[in-house]
Amino acid sequence: MAENTFPVYTVDAITHFYRTEVLNGQEAKHFTKSDLTPVPKPEVVQTLYMRVLHLLYRFRPECHSMVPLLENIQYPEYHEGTTAIMSVYMRMRQFLPMCLVYDFSLNDLLAPKKQKTLSVLSGIMNFLHFRKQRMDVTLEKQAKFRADMDRLQAYTKYNLEAEKKIEILTTIPPEQQAEADELAAALSELQATTMHEYQEVNAKNDSIAEWKTKIAEKTQKLAQVKVDVSKLKEDINKLKSQIVESPEELKSQMEKMRENVKNIKNSIEEADERVVELQNMVQSVSHTEAEIQQMFNLLQDLESSMNTTKQQQEEHQELTAQYEKKQKELKNLCMEEGQMKRALGMKLDKESKQNIRRQKKREMKEQHVQEVLGQCNQIHQKREDMADKIQEITRETQQLKSKIQSLRDVCSKETEKAQALYDTLSTSMDEMHRRIEIHTVDLKEVITKMSANF
Repeated sequence: MAENTFPVYTVDAITHFYRTEVLNGQEAKHFTKSDLTPVPKPEVVQTLYMRVLHLLYRFRPECHSMVPLLENIQYPEYHEGTTAIMSVYMRMRQFLPMCLVYDFSLNDLLAPKKQKTLSVLSGIMNFLHFRKQRMDVTLEKQAKFRADMDRLQAYTKYNLEAEKKIEILTTIPPEQQAEADELAAALSELQATTMHEYQEVNAKNDSIAEWKTKIAEKTQKLAQVKVDVSKLKEDINKLKSQIVESPEELKSQMEKMRENVKNIKNSIEEADERVVELQNMVQSVSHTEAEIQQMFNLLQDLESSMNTTKQQQEEHQELTAQYEKKQKELKNLCMEEGQMKRALGMKLDKESKQNIRRQKKREMKEQHVQEVLGQCNQIHQKREDMADKIQEITRETQQLKSKIQSLRDVCSKETEKAQALYDTLSTSMDEMHRRIEIHTVDLKEVITKMSANF
């Protein structure tokens, strides 16, 4: 036996696995460790193989004993005992290469050995574990595919609803079309006027800022002048206390001081006038600010409406993006479905081809079996003819034996007669020889006498 590429399990593990996964009912209860060790029982091993074939191919155990009703099979009940074993053997020979067991023989069914049986059962056990794992993976993929299909249907439904909402949002009813056109025209005019008002307000704000800077500069200068005047007054008081005043110089200084005071008064008056002008301008600006506030409120309302339209547009864009995304996912799922359909088609084609090949092999086997059965029938017929010939030959041999026995009896009688004749002849010959010898002796004596006389 070649080296195994799968683990050979212990007898306890094999017994537990086949009792829980393969056998059922009374068979599982009665299946024990002693059925496999020390010597496997052929009936139990055959039952295990039948249950494995039923688990994998849905081939019931009673189907193995069915004999095909062919015309050229005589006495089909004689074939029932061997048909089940040959059926299990042929199907196990087809199945076990998938379990990486290639040396299965008919002796493993009729007189199984412990080590070989444990190796075959371990290979089947390894294949069943692999089959269970693959079935779990395929069931997970099938559940995932069904969930994806349900999700795809929900997404398509949502897409249709979103398309309907988009159509409702984008389409304007004909009775509101005129109002929408008027609102659009008023909105465009309002935007133009607001832009013009914004420009005017910006210009006024710029002029106000310039005037504010000028007023700040004037107030700073005025404060500086006041500081200078206070310093000059202090200097004058100091000088008055230190220097004796002359009337001419005092007059000139007083005139200068008056001129300075006039100039300061003039500048203060100008600043007051400027402040009045600025206050008027501020009032006009506040009035314009109120108008601008009204315009700003209108613009806020317009902006809110525009925001709502923007939100609707953004929702529309999001819905379109989701629709495109769902379309892409739908395309991907369709592509996956197409790939799975192609794979399923290829698998079905392979299965159909394999079924056709199996059908052809089965037909060839059936034809071969029919030819073999025909040859067996011919051989049986020849055997019957030969048996008839052998019976005839045995009858002829019996007749010949009887004739030979009768001839032997006749021969024995004849031999007895011949023996008697032989005995008489031998005695007569002995007597004859004795007489001849006597005569020869007498003749010799006569000759000697005659020779003596001559």
